[in-house]
Amino acid sequence: MSIASLASAALGRTLRLPPPLTRTVDVGRGLPVRMRDGVVLRTDHYAPRLADAPTVLIRSPYGRGGVNAVLARILAERGFHVVIQSCRGTSDSGGEFEPMRTEREDGLDTVDWLRRQRWFNGRLGTFGPSYVGYVQWAIADVPELAAMATIVTASQFRDPTYAGESFSLHTTLTWAALIQSQREPWLPNALELLRGQPRLQRGLVHLPLGEADLIATGQEIAFFREWLVRSDEETDGYWDPLGHHHRLPAVTAPVLMIGGWYDIFLPWQLRDYAALREAGVRPQLTIGPWTHGSFGLFGAAVRESLEFFGTHLRDEPSNRSDRPVRLHVGGGGGWHHLGEWPPDARTVGWFLAPDGRLSPSMPAGGADQFRYDPADPTPSIGGPLLVANQAGPRDNRELEARPDVLVFTSDALTEPMEIIGPVTATVYARGSEPYFDVFVRLCDVDTSGRSINVCDGLVRTRPGRFAVAADGFTVVEVELWPVAHRFRRGHRLRVQVSGGAHPRYARNTGTGEPLATAVTLKPVTVEVAHGPDHPSAVRVPTTH
Repeated sequence: MSIASLASAALGRTLRLPPPLTRTVDVGRGLPVRMRDGVVLRTDHYAPRLADAPTVLIRSPYGRGGVNAVLARILAERGFHVVIQSCRGTSDSGGEFEPMRTEREDGLDTVDWLRRQRWFNGRLGTFGPSYVGYVQWAIADVPELAAMATIVTASQFRDPTYAGESFSLHTTLTWAALIQSQREPWLPNALELLRGQPRLQRGLVHLPLGEADLIATGQEIAFFREWLVRSDEETDGYWDPLGHHHRLPAVTAPVLMIGGWYDIFLPWQLRDYAALREAGVRPQLTIGPWTHGSFGLFGAAVRESLEFFGTHLRDEPSNRSDRPVRLHVGGGGGWHHLGEWPPDARTVGWFLAPDGRLSPSMPAGGADQFRYDPADPTPSIGGPLLVANQAGPRDNRELEARPDVLVFTSDALTEPMEIIGPVTATVYARGSEPYFDVFVRLCDVDTSGRSINVCDGLVRTRPGRFAVAADGFTVVEVELWPVAHRFRRGHRLRVQVSGGAHPRYARNTGTGEPLATAVTLKPVTVEVAHGPDHPSAVRVPTTH
């Protein structure tokens, strides 16, 4: 047995995959696939020695070796031709990598190449996470497409890049550094990783942000610099042709969507789900307790995709046709199987109240304030981050002890409370300067006092974006990450309100200067009001 087969067998056992249909897989490496403009994209073909096998296409900017090669063999051994292609300008493919710019045309040309292969039986599936999932949406309307396995991804990347109209600095700069590292010798990159990526850490705190790529990688990264200056989609129009959300109404192929409660793309993945439902498609949806790069996510994605492809590419029976939504409920709630997202629920408001209380009923009026200093920005702790070992649930007590974080805590629950669905907040805020951010986080406080983050969201305010009352308070609406969580009896709900979460989001400099060039830092004092005239609250969906 070859080393590749041994690796496939070992990983198959670890992931609890179904047994292979064959161990005999022929591999064609570096096949030239020519695009319409003459650029050649290098492609590997894993061909099982099985008659009339359907095809799974994977188009990736992350190379075709390593984990991708083992994954391709796993799929091929279980009865699928696997075509894995390096995107334009990555690995040994020709052209220049401009993220999202040519994935539609290159994807269509690759499908056209597939049509001409004698082994292609006309049944096509696509697979992949993150950017490898995004490229699936670029060709979601091709007629041969019979199954899409989209993992922790979205059909457009503008809104995740500018989450809450702030800039997702940690995700964007980390990804830019990852793409750049693939063009450099492996040894310096390995040493950088072992040292904790100090260059990246320096880039994340550097100003102006327009130089952060140079600090983090030693190179100017064109797409990172472009994204920094392309914030205003309404007047710019830069992002719209790069997204594929407009293709969703034309999708007829069955779609598998796998996400994580602490994934960077979850809100936008669920917007894609809603658009497909509105168009009459009934996607299969799984959301687990995962971050963007967690191993548990990888295992679930492979297992569920194999079953999904078996159903839709080989006409095998499905065990999820009546309840296509599977959700892991945090806090010990286990897995729930539902017919729809979100489930029917009653929305309950938890109101910010005097003395740091969080109340299920309207409290007396009052206000609290914090001072946000961009020279010492409120840090991000856990939550949805690109890097798995920094993301997810964390103890927030050290963060909550900072003077620039307001904390509101409920009484201990006398009965368990389960929340499943979208979470939103309304915060009545008045800043000493017109430019400030509002970050809201919901936590679960256990009986020992540990405060574990459940979900959160940030919104960047600027003049004219939100309504301002006569007393100067801005009504700030914040969309938090969706959630499925069980608060146990004796636990407390806690809400944080602060002015940032750096470096997950770019710090608000307080000046309104352009993101790429701002260097002046102006502290801002933010007053948060509550009570009948200013009903600041977090609204959660309770199922019972």
